[in-house]
Amino acid sequence: MIMADSGSSEEVAVIGNTDLTSAESENNIINTMVERGTALLRKMEINVAEAEKRTGKNTVNMQETYTVYLIEVRPAETVPEGGTQAPPDTLWRRYSEFELLRTYLLVTYPYIIVPPLPEKRAEFVWHKLSADNLDPDFVERRRVGLENFLLRVASHPVLSNDKIFFLFLTEEKGWREAVLETGFQDKADSRLKSLSAMFRVKNPDKRFTALKHYSDELNTVISQLLRVRARVADRLYGVYKVHGNYGRVFSEWSAIEKEMGDGLQSAGHHMDTYAASIDDILEEEEHYADQLKEYLFYTDAVRSVCRKHELIQYELEMTAQELAHKKQQKEELATGTVRIFSLKGMTSKLFGQETQEQREVKLAALEQSIQEGEEMVKQKNTECQEFVQAAWDDIERFKEQKDKDLREALINYAIMQISMCKKGIQVWSNAKECFNKM
Repeated sequence: MIMADSGSSEEVAVIGNTDLTSAESENNIINTMVERGTALLRKMEINVAEAEKRTGKNTVNMQETYTVYLIEVRPAETVPEGGTQAPPDTLWRRYSEFELLRTYLLVTYPYIIVPPLPEKRAEFVWHKLSADNLDPDFVERRRVGLENFLLRVASHPVLSNDKIFFLFLTEEKGWREAVLETGFQDKADSRLKSLSAMFRVKNPDKRFTALKHYSDELNTVISQLLRVRARVADRLYGVYKVHGNYGRVFSEWSAIEKEMGDGLQSAGHHMDTYAASIDDILEEEEHYADQLKEYLFYTDAVRSVCRKHELIQYELEMTAQELAHKKQQKEELATGTVRIFSLKGMTSKLFGQETQEQREVKLAALEQSIQEGEEMVKQKNTECQEFVQAAWDDIERFKEQKDKDLREALINYAIMQISMCKKGIQVWSNAKECFNKM
């Protein structure tokens, strides 16, 4: 089988910005940076503008509280100087609708690494961080993640052209019915079928096997990284808050001093400011952790493509095996010999050989079946080759995106840590000045 290995030059969605200006740094945290070079993003601006908590009855008529997200879309047009931008079209979507959209994309485009959704419930949290999925900070981070998901899909060279995706952005009513009418659920492969293919395929593609192993290892590495980061956050939170005790002690001390009182009071104020700053610092860190989590969830999307390839390869092998069996049957029937022990051989010995006429009828039927089998093998082989070609193109695109995103996320995280350390140095420098003036 011939397999494509092309380095795709498609434009990719990019997270992060390494510039150090405060405005750009804030923008990097609030939103996701995506190169707007693909067809849909040239025509349309997409935002998930806000989240809103609602209460209503679910499918089993029980009261529930849930969150909906406001999607805004507007034409990507240049606004003349002094002019005003056209108001966006808006609609509300629940997280479950995002899940339905992604499931549809996974089934419809099995050769594509479909972007993941943000987590449904908080994972890898440090002890002061709420794991409640209705917590305002968590909902805000999920809002950013859902917008990132939409921009990832809208920047993809294939997914961006999907009609159902466009309807998701523009039609609030009737969208779910349109998705279900596609019949995508009938095309979904069962988990048992995929497992069977994984264990029984005889000639797995080495590149997909290596990719699956890499995906497993990347998942392990990022999971460990997030666990370490959560432990560090716990300890860092404690260290910063303990500095608040310096502030309290210096303040109490200043009350019993005359010449030294003002200096001690000022130093205590700097320590209080330092202790309070950790909340904003760790909240900023969560956004970088969310970027790592996105690639943690991407690993499952990569494995999904690998599983689909195993299934297609397995079906090809089974079709080829069935064809070989029919050809053997034809040879045995034509020569009157049976190579292996079979029920047919035992029947011949017990009841005698078939007549020439019976054999010819069976030969004709086998010949027809062999022709159909050869056509089926050819079809399956073409399907497999086309899948490999399309999948590997998208894998190369994904690799380029992954390397760029993770590099920038780690650089930005390092920049944030450096900035945090500089602020700590500045606090102690200010405290030193206060002590010098005493």
